[in-house]
Amino acid sequence: MASLCALALALSAATAGARELTTQEAVAKVQQETSGKVLSVQTLMQGKRKVYRIKVLTLDGQVRVVQVPAEQ
Repeated sequence: MASLCALALALSAATAGARELTTQEAVAKVQQETSGKVLSVQTLMQGKRKVYRIKVLTLDGQVRVVQVPAEQ
């Protein structure tokens, strides 16, 4: 769980001149970090920001939801 929180924090750090992640890039980052199976992906708008909500089945059988900001 801590690694998922760290991933969310690391991915939320936006920089000037940032580009937008594609859905596939966001999924790849979450898969690499969790080694889990992606169950679903939703694209949400939080205010003016696009966020990918990715549901993952972890290796220990738990379902986790990770939110990845599209802007990187």
